[in-house]
This record gives sequence, C-alpha cells and structure tokens, in this order.
Amino acid sequence: MSSFSNPHFMFLFKLRSKPDKRKLTYGKSPEDALEIVAMRLTPEELADIDSSDFVKIHQRQLQEYVHLLG
Repeated sequence: MSSFSNPHFMFLFKLRSKPDKRKLTYGKSPEDALEIVAMRLTPEELADIDSSDFVKIHQRQLQEYVHLLG
C-alpha cells in the first residue's frame, strides 16, 4: 500500500516544563502521534507533553520550527 493513501503529518506539542519548546511527533492525527511517541518516551517525558496544545505542520515546513524543538 502506498504511503500516499495514508497521509501522516508532523505535530509539535507544547512541553509543560519548557513552555517555549515543543516535542516533534508524527501520525495520522494528534492522538495517533501521541500513541507513536509514547512507545519511545518514559512516563515522565510523556507527562511533560501538553496534548491540548499542538501545531500541525507538513514536513516541508519543519525548518521554520526547528528553533522550537526541545
């Protein structure tokens, strides 16, 4: 199956411990992105992500947001 049939997006979620920084994730939806990132983060790191505050971006826009990654 082609990846074009199931588009994925990048999401930047706000971090509670660093309000001016964001965590980069990817998925079909914000919920899917959080499930994917939960597989590689500790419970403490996951709790630091504010799931209600995110920005949806396309990969080609990533350079515009690099300064926010934390």
